Amino acid sequence: MKPVTKDKKSQNTKHNPKPRTLLQQLAQMPEKLFSGEFRQQYGALCFRWTGDDDAIEILVITSRDSGRWVIPKGWPMKKKQPHEAAEIEAWQEAGVRGRARKKPVGRYTYLKWLDNGDVAPCVVDVFQVEVAEVEKNFKERGQREIVWLSPSEAAYRVREVELKSLIIDFNPKKK
Repeated sequence: MKPVTKDKKSQNTKHNPKPRTLLQQLAQMPEKLFSGEFRQQYGALCFRWTGDDDAIEILVITSRDSGRWVIPKGWPMKKKQPHEAAEIEAWQEAGVRGRARKKPVGRYTYLKWLDNGDVAPCVVDVFQVEVAEVEKNFKERGQREIVWLSPSEAAYRVREVELKSLIIDFNPKKK
């Protein structure tokens, strides 16, 4: 009698090591979520005025790993203030330049998959960035999709509930 073998898909979990839903992710690692080890990141809520009264568009980009819709964000940077790090992330990830306000407009949490397969719960302080310039050549060009959307459409596309709320409630401060 032949031994029972599993198909390639079930033998090789490296092709799809990440569960599909947030709840599945949470269920697999409760010790990570309740250890109090949240990591800090800084994000840029990039926007531009459309010319229609006070209407704006919000910039969203795809993440490089999962392809989900997010805002530009990243880790703290040495010798940079949090709002400056948000400006740099917006430039590197989406090719947009603008001035970030020094005070965050809010924060959200999410789970970041690390290169070693671990997961890190992250808190992202989000800074308003009014975009003044859009460039074609930037560090991560070709690695992400970049779109400008109405706040309601941008909120619809992002997965994180707290980020959805931030986008919907966003009321940019004028200079």
